[in-house]
Amino acid sequence: MCGNNMSAPLPAIVPAARKATAAVIFLHGLGDTGHGWAQAFAGIKSSHIKYICPHAPIMPVSLNMNMAMPSWFDIIGLSPDAQEDDTGIKQAAENIKALIDQEVKNGIPSDRIVVGGFSQGGALSLYTALTTHQKLAGVVALSCWLPLRSSFQQGPISGVNKDISILQCHGECDPLVPLMFGSLTVEKLKTLVNPANVNFKTYGGMVHSSCSQEMMDVKQFIDKLLPPVG
Repeated sequence: MCGNNMSAPLPAIVPAARKATAAVIFLHGLGDTGHGWAQAFAGIKSSHIKYICPHAPIMPVSLNMNMAMPSWFDIIGLSPDAQEDDTGIKQAAENIKALIDQEVKNGIPSDRIVVGGFSQGGALSLYTALTTHQKLAGVVALSCWLPLRSSFQQGPISGVNKDISILQCHGECDPLVPLMFGSLTVEKLKTLVNPANVNFKTYGGMVHSSCSQEMMDVKQFIDKLLPPVG
């Protein structure tokens, strides 16, 4: 990815216990890796679903004084009007679309794939789902925002994902990505896709993290969208 693809470590994977007929691709937050989320999904897995938690490439991040760390794209600031890394976001979305294509080649139809992520990873999963030509089952967007939101025209998106199911979750005490960002994001999403399919859940006392109730809500959402086949 982004020129250092050759050295990017392979994703952390929780394999299906039997033949995988569905997949979840979940993207970690800034400075993290896929390992912790793979462990989290191992705790809520279903036997026919493969869970793929890729690792972001290492790059300098403006927000953190240009220190190099795992990041899907550059983050310049965290306010709603901060400048955004237009090129980096679009390139990162193409990399995730390539991951989806790889699973389709492995025999899992794209409409049996849920994409998701936490924080920066959640932002990228939303942007990817709203710009891809691949029909997806749904999006799990945790503690995040919609990047490049002004690039979306007024009114619903055209294309295969206009009826996509979205579960958006946010901690009510998040100091990094405030709840207001989540609320603004869900309002925007409801103008872009079928609003009946957008579900927003908040968790009292939760900061910029996850909790067991949230993970159970995530499991319920994924299992409903990706039931066993045959």
